[in-house]
Amino acid sequence: MNVSVEKDKNYDEAQIQVLEGIEAVRKRPGMYIGSTSTRGLHHLVYEIMDNSIDEAIAGFCDKITVIINKDNSITNIDNGRGIPVGIHPKMGIPTVEVVHTVLHSGGKFGGSGYKVSGGLHGVGAAVVNALSEWMEVEVLRDGKRYRQRYERGKAVTGLEIVGEAEGTGTITTFMPDKEIFDEIEYDYDILLKRFRELAFLNKGLTIQLRDEREEEPKEATLHYEGGIISFVKYINQNKDVIHEDIIYFEGKKENAEIEIAFQYTDSYVENVFSFANNIPTTEGGTHVTGFKAAITKVINDYARKANLLKENDKNLMGEDIREGITAIINVKLTEPQFEGQTKTKLGNADIRNFTENVVTEKLQYILEENPRTARIIVEKSVASYRAREAARKARELTKRKTAFESLSLPGKLSDCQEKDPKLCELFIVEGDSAGGTAKQGRDRRYQAILPLWGKMLNVEKSRADKVYGNDKLTPIITALGAGFGEDMDLEKLRYHKIIIMADADVDGSHIRTLLLTFFFRYMKPLIENGHVYIALPPLYKVNKGKEEHYVYNDRELEKLLEEKGWTRGDNNLLIQRFKGLGEMNPEQLWKTTMDPKTRKMLKIDLNNPVEADEVFTILMGEKVEPRKEFIQIHARRVNNLDI
Repeated sequence: MNVSVEKDKNYDEAQIQVLEGIEAVRKRPGMYIGSTSTRGLHHLVYEIMDNSIDEAIAGFCDKITVIINKDNSITNIDNGRGIPVGIHPKMGIPTVEVVHTVLHSGGKFGGSGYKVSGGLHGVGAAVVNALSEWMEVEVLRDGKRYRQRYERGKAVTGLEIVGEAEGTGTITTFMPDKEIFDEIEYDYDILLKRFRELAFLNKGLTIQLRDEREEEPKEATLHYEGGIISFVKYINQNKDVIHEDIIYFEGKKENAEIEIAFQYTDSYVENVFSFANNIPTTEGGTHVTGFKAAITKVINDYARKANLLKENDKNLMGEDIREGITAIINVKLTEPQFEGQTKTKLGNADIRNFTENVVTEKLQYILEENPRTARIIVEKSVASYRAREAARKARELTKRKTAFESLSLPGKLSDCQEKDPKLCELFIVEGDSAGGTAKQGRDRRYQAILPLWGKMLNVEKSRADKVYGNDKLTPIITALGAGFGEDMDLEKLRYHKIIIMADADVDGSHIRTLLLTFFFRYMKPLIENGHVYIALPPLYKVNKGKEEHYVYNDRELEKLLEEKGWTRGDNNLLIQRFKGLGEMNPEQLWKTTMDPKTRKMLKIDLNNPVEADEVFTILMGEKVEPRKEFIQIHARRVNNLDI
């Protein structure tokens, strides 16, 4: 492990501190794991694994194995120190029982059990236990194997010695509670992606994932000696890089250390992925702010010193310098301060100066020692600057043009009457015909309609100046009112629900993907703040006699026919398949797709920015082979192509 942390071998009962009880977890699981859907189910695995990762960061664990058992229970095995098993000095019960039955208990509250930890709040093991039908914990420590069993958060056995043990470690097996979760079915690929990320972030750690549910078990072993250098290489595998070497440097101080790796591609967007104690900080924070400020100053200084910027040239802006960059910022610190319960933004004020100092010192030296790479980066930044200037002129031209138009809004937009953005919805509708139907069917008090026609620009292959010149995207930018790219301001957003409504066919799917690519690359805060949705219009209308039903896919259709005892050969049975939104009348469109009381929508969120970047690069980028391979791999997993 490449972490400089003082090792304290006195990890014992006295270091486990108790803050409060556990009673509310089962009543309000969403407060602790986000939801009881698939995301919450997988979150249980991460909570238990975080404890093993913390042992690895502390330098006491170098291998973690996670097994999906045949019954969808999970086993997590590490070779760390093993949870303390002696009687806790305050609680009077075995310390391992305290960790698993008392909320906010652990060695992460200022004691010397852990100097660096992602599981700051000490709720992980106890919450997972509370939300599990059963859990068994085995501890290998002091030459003995200890075991204790819990059911729904309560110990049902004492801590028993069940044999001798070589080495140390903790083995946790748990079965999520069917009374809590919608469905108990783990997704191997979801776990694999998160574990790969953790293996990259913890150089030298081996993470093994095994799925034993099939006759032939699947297994993956993840180990990256290159750490975040390997991470950057992995992210850029389907992109064209403009310099071969990956720039890497690190810095340390008493209570924190940071490592940064980056490489430039010929892409027109920046990808800066940041982590604090292995937690993805998707909203950035002080470490990202420090990095951006320092790299802007260092590259400008180098460009002037190397005479790549003339005396009369303006300084390059941050967005110019970061165009095409793929960067990983990985900070580990003793007292992380995360803003908000979701831990998506780092708030430690001292980390900004620390990051700036490290980047300034190390990057200056690297650029001086690698003039060819430095020149490539500066030339890329200058090209971006020129494009940005062109975009600025186009933006000013757009503003001058729209100043004479009513309310500066697109002519095809049918706006709503409500002025409070929190109550307003914008439906971006494919085609003039469907747009007309939507206008007639909507509730004009709070629903606005913006029809689109034809295919829009694929922004994955275009610079910002092309976005402003695109007649399909400009109306969207203008209607939303919040700007885009670096100029985006969510305070000016005119609608808090942006709903993409397209036909359930190949063209509709393409338009949805093009729009999502635009939002992800140039208006990412819309997705991060939960403003983007996809409407799900029904695929079939089923009539028999006075009964009328709308169903959304073939599976639902077959289920309806079976429940009703209807057969397709029945002359009184009418099954209508909607080929597009325009085939519905306004009343049908309102009832099935637009009425908040009856409609179905998918909310677009950003669980894993690295994975999202990879998918957009593959689907919308220049390279054909990765896209072909992606389709071949995933085609067999498609249950319903229309959704």
